[in-house]
Amino acid sequence: MFKTKFIISLTILVIFLLTTSAIKNKTRVIEKQITNLNKIILIKEKNINEAELDFHYLTSPVEIEKKINIIGLNNYQPIKYSNIYLKISDYNIIHNKISNLNNLNGEKIQKK
Repeated sequence: MFKTKFIISLTILVIFLLTTSAIKNKTRVIEKQITNLNKIILIKEKNINEAELDFHYLTSPVEIEKKINIIGLNNYQPIKYSNIYLKISDYNIIHNKISNLNNLNGEKIQKK
């Protein structure tokens, strides 16, 4: 009687020790993966912030004007607001309109 209780309690203790160590090893591996992913995320966030800073700096009107002056475009005109399409569908509607055009011979042709 005493022997069976001792064997049962000893096997339960051994099972708990083995499962505890297995769980501990798995959590250690998961923690390493989490720290590696956090490092990658920080690097990506830094790259995004630098890219946004570059974008805002390079697309500022002052910088664009400097680049135009360096290139030497004297006939630079800003785009008309009527040529800015907010949606691609607006552009497609205007682009696909059928219009009558005169060719060099004076004949009318249709644009499809």
